[in-house]
Amino acid sequence: MATDYDAPRKSDDETREDSIEELKSRRNDKNSGKVDEDEAEAAESFELPGADLSHEQLTVRVLPRQADEFTCSGCFLVKSRSQLAETINGKMYCVDCV
Repeated sequence: MATDYDAPRKSDDETREDSIEELKSRRNDKNSGKVDEDEAEAAESFELPGADLSHEQLTVRVLPRQADEFTCSGCFLVKSRSQLAETINGKMYCVDCV
């Protein structure tokens, strides 16, 4: 089957819809490019999968600081004594914070 590439690809109805006068009237319409959806409303209806953890009860076992650990005065994380870089005025700092 031969294809005529010079033939117009739009039907007569589509050609009339895209007339120059109609395109000019769309351009002059100030609200044509605006979206009528409120972002806050759209965000409320959007839900991530597995995001609702309200019915879950999380339990974490907290251990006290061990004898071979210290709390860094810079980042406030409990680190191993092997990560102790220096002590300044009685405050201990890890290698990451020095």
